[in-house]
Amino acid sequence: MKKSLSNLAVFGLLALTFASCKKEYGIIPEEQTKVPGQISSINGLYVLNEGNWGSNKASLDYYDYASGTYRKNIFNEANPGVTLGLGDVGNDIQIYGSRLYIVVNSSNKVEVLDVKTAKRIGKVDIPNSKYITFYKDNAYVTSYEGYVSVIDTATITEKARIKVGREPEEMAVVGDKLYVANSGGYTPSNYEKTVSVIDLKTNLEIKKIDVAVNLNRLKADKYGDLYVTSRGDYGKIQSNLFLIDTKKDEVVKAFDIRISNLTIHNDMAYYFGITYDENWNSIASYGKINIKDETKLEGNFITDGTDKKIKSPYGIAVDPLNEDIYITDAKDYVSPGALYRFNKSGVKVFEVSTGDLPAHLVFYTNPKK
Repeated sequence: MKKSLSNLAVFGLLALTFASCKKEYGIIPEEQTKVPGQISSINGLYVLNEGNWGSNKASLDYYDYASGTYRKNIFNEANPGVTLGLGDVGNDIQIYGSRLYIVVNSSNKVEVLDVKTAKRIGKVDIPNSKYITFYKDNAYVTSYEGYVSVIDTATITEKARIKVGREPEEMAVVGDKLYVANSGGYTPSNYEKTVSVIDLKTNLEIKKIDVAVNLNRLKADKYGDLYVTSRGDYGKIQSNLFLIDTKKDEVVKAFDIRISNLTIHNDMAYYFGITYDENWNSIASYGKINIKDETKLEGNFITDGTDKKIKSPYGIAVDPLNEDIYITDAKDYVSPGALYRFNKSGVKVFEVSTGDLPAHLVFYTNPKK
């Protein structure tokens, strides 16, 4: 009897130790919240929470359209054998075919999951990985080591590296060319200011386009143009948005707007920008650009005053079917954030708590058989 009690005590101690380890690494049990559902051929929305650098608190959430259920931290539930969870700093998330790809920057990897179940299929180790995009049978991942990694999507293995500028960020594919925004983010005294152009038939850089310092976001529209953001130098040089004509591979317009992030849907680009006053209080602004005639529209796309409640806008996406707008709020950058959904008229539909630093959003539609 004493032996049995002793074993129970040991088991209990191990359980407590395991639980404390889980807590230490930021892994928490799955949480569910009910929010308004909707009828749509879109199944739902994946939300990638970055988690602060060094905290190992990157996490994956999922909003199910039909049931109106928002589930937090689903990677850990689907992959209990991955003891450290998703990892450190979730930096990008994309769907390609039947797989969900998650770039985890400080954990130096790309996780490849089944898009239906979020179960791990495989992973690729890439130092200082940042963003991902796709072309035919390849995935392309930027690495802050100064190259783009080429991954074979069939075997989930790295097969080539393409040298680009310093600290490359987002990418976009137009035709047979890959465009890469170079930042030089590690060297503020000498930022990069170019977009690399890669010929995808040869996987070689064929040109660099001069744009502006410290580039970050890069989005392609349906007309073959690129919208690329510059973060400036956080001082004298303000953030800005530039337009690149990919037929000429040159900058054709500067919009002179303060911008932090953007998304493009049909003929509209939705964006927000964050600036700071003399006391370093953040000031957020929201706007739209008509990409057909390349003009900035007047007014705020959030129309009900909720923008005053959003402390630190961080991620943005637009439902491709009903044009609802999703904005994430990083709040104080160390606590759980929030996801806001607005209808296309700019009125809030719901707000729900997320993981830490909700940043990257992707819509999931189950392909018809």
